[in-house]
Amino acid sequence: MDESAIGRALADWFPKRRRDLPWRLNPSPYRVWISEIMLQQTQIDRVIPFFTAWMERLPTVRHVAEADRETLLKLWEGLGYYSRVINIHQTARILLEEHDGAPPAEHRRLLALPGIGPYTAGAIMSLAFNEPYPAVDANVERLLSRVFDIEEPVKSSATQKRLRRAAADLIPPGRARELNQALMECGALVCLPRSPRCEECPVRAGCLARRRGVAAYRPRKGEPRSITHLETVVGVLVHKGRVFLQKRPEVGLMPGLWEFPGGKLEKGEAPVEGLKRELREELGIEVRVGSPLAAVRHSYTSFRVRMRPYFCSPASSPESIRLEKASESRWVKPSRLPEYSFPAANRRLVADLAKLDTDDLSERLP
Repeated sequence: MDESAIGRALADWFPKRRRDLPWRLNPSPYRVWISEIMLQQTQIDRVIPFFTAWMERLPTVRHVAEADRETLLKLWEGLGYYSRVINIHQTARILLEEHDGAPPAEHRRLLALPGIGPYTAGAIMSLAFNEPYPAVDANVERLLSRVFDIEEPVKSSATQKRLRRAAADLIPPGRARELNQALMECGALVCLPRSPRCEECPVRAGCLARRRGVAAYRPRKGEPRSITHLETVVGVLVHKGRVFLQKRPEVGLMPGLWEFPGGKLEKGEAPVEGLKRELREELGIEVRVGSPLAAVRHSYTSFRVRMRPYFCSPASSPESIRLEKASESRWVKPSRLPEYSFPAANRRLVADLAKLDTDDLSERLP
């Protein structure tokens, strides 16, 4: 099979195997944009309820641009990689002011917007406008690496350029929307990382890796990423039946989210002593430490975190608290904690705390 035959076979195959996904019902530029940002490093089944809730609450770019940051963070809570939603907010305001409230139908202008790179720009151009631009995600990388038996590491800049060029060359005239979705769908459903379903593949006759018996070795990955293990401690600081929260700065890691105060333990440091030190550094107060809660383990892309929470109370007046790292703070009833947006590791703790009443809190304090 030559490239044109491969492209036609995939485009013809797509209507037979396409999944009914909510963003495909009406592939407007706005809906394609939001869905593609949500789908970055996130599985489809997990994204569907978030996308549906988002569109019900924010059906247009104007709704996003005019929403407050807290609303957006709460709708995004659980998807992770919170810089994505911050970029969405910034881009929505730009679209409202400069592009008549919709993503522009120009590739170069899309690339100039916050949070939109080559993949997302290509997806919007092809899926929303049916323009012949490639959109190469991880599923497409795997499929094309096998079809063309690409030996070089898949994430190298040279391979990425080759993949985008190959994907663009496959697009049949006037069928960019079908072809790009076919590549994604075939990679997700047929050309699996392990045990690919070659007998179901519409381009198996043209797959060089299959013919050469090396499909299991494609795509070739680079060196594995090192994982950092962190031991952390946090304080559930309680005063008069309320729990202390602080808000992360609007720039940096997980911007604008609420959290419990605490931080990394130093080497050889006991958790209780580490907690006292962290709250002294972050809030300028001494605390009395009470009962521990169950440790929480959470995995990020390159981190593995074990968080040890403890109930504690101020050893002096709460009015003496001064924020060294946070942008603002609040004292919140436990039942109201789920209304705030937290990092994933904190949210597990929130679910347990929300069930407690004043007496429960008092029993756990020193």
